[in-house]
Amino acid sequence: MDFRRIGLGMKKGVNNQCGIARKFTLKGFCECKGICIQMKDTVADFSHCHCSQCRRIHGSAFATFAGLPKSDFRISSGRHLLKCYESSRTYRRFFCNVCGSKLFLEVLAEPDQIYVAMGLFDTKPQNLPEPYHIYVGSKAFWHTITGKQVQYQTEP
Repeated sequence: MDFRRIGLGMKKGVNNQCGIARKFTLKGFCECKGICIQMKDTVADFSHCHCSQCRRIHGSAFATFAGLPKSDFRISSGRHLLKCYESSRTYRRFFCNVCGSKLFLEVLAEPDQIYVAMGLFDTKPQNLPEPYHIYVGSKAFWHTITGKQVQYQTEP
C-alpha cells in the first residue's frame, strides 16, 4: 500500500513529537503513541456506524467517525507504522501495526474525504456537528440506541 497520499500535510522528518502545527488544532494518538495524527477543526460529518464490520473491527457496539477533507488531516509521526486493511471493495481501513489501534478509513468513492476514529482524541472539536447513526439495521442485538439522533437503516 502506498501511504504517500494519506496525510498530505506531513513533511518527512519533521515534527516527531506531535506538536500542534498552525491550523491543525486537534491531535490524536494510537494507544502506543507511535502514530500521531492531526486535523483541523473542520469536521463536516459525525456518525456512529453500527455495521457488522465496524462492530467487529472496533470490538464495540459501534464506531464513531469524524469526516473531513483529506487536506485538513495529516499524519505527523509514525507513518511507517501504518497498516491497511481493505475490508471491502468500498472501504480501506488503517491501523497501527504495533498496538492495533483503529485510526481512520477511506471511502473509495470519496477520494477527497477521510473518516477519523473519534476515540483517538482527548479534545472535543469546537464545531462538531450533530451526530447520527448509520447501519442501524445491523446493530448489535444487545445494544439500545437512546436519544433523539437521526438513525438510518443503512447509509443516508
